[in-house]
Amino acid sequence: MRIAVFFSAWLMCLGATAAPNEAATLDRGTWPEQLTSPALFDVASRAEILAFAHALLASEALDESALKQRLGLKTINPDAIDTVRKRMWQQLLSNYNVAQQSCDQDASFCYYVDSMDSLREQVGKFAIADDSFYVAWAQPSGEFHQRYLDEQLRKAALFPQISSEVELFGEQERNGEGMHDRLFLLTFDSGPSQVPGTTDWLTDYLRKQSISGQFFVLGNSVQVRLDKGGERALQALYKGQCVGVQGWEYRSHSHWQAWQDSILRSVALVKQVLPHNYLAQFRPPYGQRRADSGVFFQGQGMQVSLWDIDAQDMAANLSAEQSAQRVLTLMLLWRHGAIKFHDTQDKVRGALPWLLKATAQSGLGWEDCEVL
Repeated sequence: MRIAVFFSAWLMCLGATAAPNEAATLDRGTWPEQLTSPALFDVASRAEILAFAHALLASEALDESALKQRLGLKTINPDAIDTVRKRMWQQLLSNYNVAQQSCDQDASFCYYVDSMDSLREQVGKFAIADDSFYVAWAQPSGEFHQRYLDEQLRKAALFPQISSEVELFGEQERNGEGMHDRLFLLTFDSGPSQVPGTTDWLTDYLRKQSISGQFFVLGNSVQVRLDKGGERALQALYKGQCVGVQGWEYRSHSHWQAWQDSILRSVALVKQVLPHNYLAQFRPPYGQRRADSGVFFQGQGMQVSLWDIDAQDMAANLSAEQSAQRVLTLMLLWRHGAIKFHDTQDKVRGALPWLLKATAQSGLGWEDCEVL
């Protein structure tokens, strides 16, 4: 049995290891075990939960001035940050308790936690000893979780002036928080690509894997495809997949006067050419939408569909494999949810096969897009 030893020194030196806008990733090669069983998935999950919770707890010691400096912002919304932190703690407690169910098979990273207070107590002591089986993972993981936490707190600090996926506005909005444990939904933004392109490869690959993804398309890109190849080609492209909309073009819908027309034009086109694939869902580019848009979406019978795990496949500092490694680490942390890739980015061609191979024996499932 491999036991992680508690001490709390290793996270204290992680102040400024990367530029604020660099997307966080973690080399999964630092983790000493392959995820070849559900129990080993849980071991890695417990470790990532404790590491992230340690970073979250440490961030609460920062006053407003220190937090502004760390996030690189002149003004922040403390109430939104507190709201996001509280929700994270609730998710971490729930996820850790679920991940503990396999402790009889492998007790690594298993500690007595029966309440939020006991979780915070254990997290406050969490660290990895120098002679631990997991020592090569400890520092890179600590760095990853602080950087990832800063990504989320930065979005919370700007909310609602700059909206994002970090928080919902109301009942017309959804993400993957309500999904069952170990279930993930693959979603893809900003397509379709040019012909032939990544969208063609991706939909064919998903069908071969018997996976249905949710594609959020741009009206102007669909129109280009339609003009060049016709309806049958588009219907063949998205066979077995679900299609929602991102508006007519990829731009923020929060301060755009024509945002409603952008959505309505896209919906009309997709319903016309892809009636069997269409789902009444809007994915806002960048996650940016109006706080008062709920009435509009309710009137249209639509939902705003956000995400839980961002592959950051558009980030210049991440390769395809680094994007996949980021996604896997966040799957271990959050244990369910909607994953966002872009099917206009070639990185998904390398990232998705890597991800499916790495998780093939870990007991997780890929949600059917029509279920949601």
